[in-house]
Amino acid sequence: MIESVVLTVTGMKCGGCETNVVGVLTAIEGISQVSASSKENTLNVEFDTEKTDLDVIKNAIAGAGFTVDE
Repeated sequence: MIESVVLTVTGMKCGGCETNVVGVLTAIEGISQVSASSKENTLNVEFDTEKTDLDVIKNAIAGAGFTVDE
């Protein structure tokens, strides 16, 4: 099943940060679409729940040096 989420992510300051987090997430199997906005501190992610889950996504974001606000 395909799920879409919008996450609030802090720590993104510029386009380079956006590119970094998008690159990290698109490398995960099951993620089909990612867009980031450092201006709005948001990350839109579309993923296949049979291949990955939200915890994997949040851990990847944290591993890239950013914080997901709950």
